[in-house]
Amino acid sequence: MSGDEIVVLRNPGAGRGRHRGSLPGVLERLGAAGRPVRVLDAGSAAGAEAACREAVAEGAAALVAMGGDGTVHVAQQAVAGTGVPLGVIPAGTGNDFATSAGLPADLYAAADGITAALREARGRRLDLARITTLDGGVRWYGAVLAAGFDAIVNERGNRMRWPRGPVRYDIAILLELARLRPRRYTVTVDGQTSTMDAVLLAVGNTAAYGGGMRVCPDADPADGLLDMVWAEPISRTTLIRIKPRVYRGTHVTHPKVHTLRAREITLAAEGIVCYADGERIAPLPVTITAVPQAVTLLA
Repeated sequence: MSGDEIVVLRNPGAGRGRHRGSLPGVLERLGAAGRPVRVLDAGSAAGAEAACREAVAEGAAALVAMGGDGTVHVAQQAVAGTGVPLGVIPAGTGNDFATSAGLPADLYAAADGITAALREARGRRLDLARITTLDGGVRWYGAVLAAGFDAIVNERGNRMRWPRGPVRYDIAILLELARLRPRRYTVTVDGQTSTMDAVLLAVGNTAAYGGGMRVCPDADPADGLLDMVWAEPISRTTLIRIKPRVYRGTHVTHPKVHTLRAREITLAAEGIVCYADGERIAPLPVTITAVPQAVTLLA
C-alpha cells in the first residue's frame, strides 16, 4: 500500500442504509485532494479494526470513517496517538461525535472539508478518552461513555432476540424502568476515592450520545478533561421527566443531577457493563483517562 493513500472505512448499513448510494460521490470528492483513495474491505467490526490498524501502520495519509459513531469508534482505535489524521463522513443515524465536533451534516460537504484540510495540510487536534479495563485492555472513545441506566438498557436490548430493530430498545427501556434502582459506585476522581449511589452516570469527551442527547452539555474535546454527569437516586417519574431535558442539556440544572470535571476517573460497580460511542466495552471497573490532542481531525 502506498503511504500516500486516503483509506476509507465505510459501513454500508449505517443510517439504515439510506446513504448507500453516496459512496461514489464521496470518493470523487476525496480524490480531489490529489491522492489515491482506497476503500477498506472488511466483513466484520473486528476485521474492520484490523484493516484500519494495518492501513495506519503502513503509513496511510489519512483514515476516513464513513458511517455513524460505531464506524468512527473503530477508526479511532487505529489512529489514536499515531499522528495519522482522521476524517469523518457522518452517514449514521446519530453522528454524535461529528455533530459535537462541528462537522457538516451533509456527506459531500464533509468530504469537501476533508479534501481541503488535506490540501492545506491542516487539522484540528482533539482529545480522546482512553479506557483501561480490569484485564489491562485499552479502548478509545470520542463521544460519551455510559455506565448507568442507559448502559443497562443497552445491555438488555442487546440480549433480546425479539423483536428485531430499534423497537427492542424501547421495550428494554420499559423493562428497566420497571426495575429501576440506584447502583452503588466506587469512584476515583484524580486520585480521590469516594462512594455514591446513582441511577444515571456518563463520562463525556464530547457532549452528546444516543442520537443527540446532550448528557454532558459542557464537555469540550479540546480542554484535556473529562466531564462526568450523574443523577442521584430518583423515582421512575422523575427520571421520565428529566430524560427529555437531556436533549437540550438542561437536565444538569436539576437538583438531583451533578457534574464534575477531571483528567482521570475510575468507575467500579457490580453488574454494569459500560458502553462508549454506543459500543459495548467491558464490565466495570474501568479507568477513563483524558488524552489531550490524541487525534487530528480533518476539517
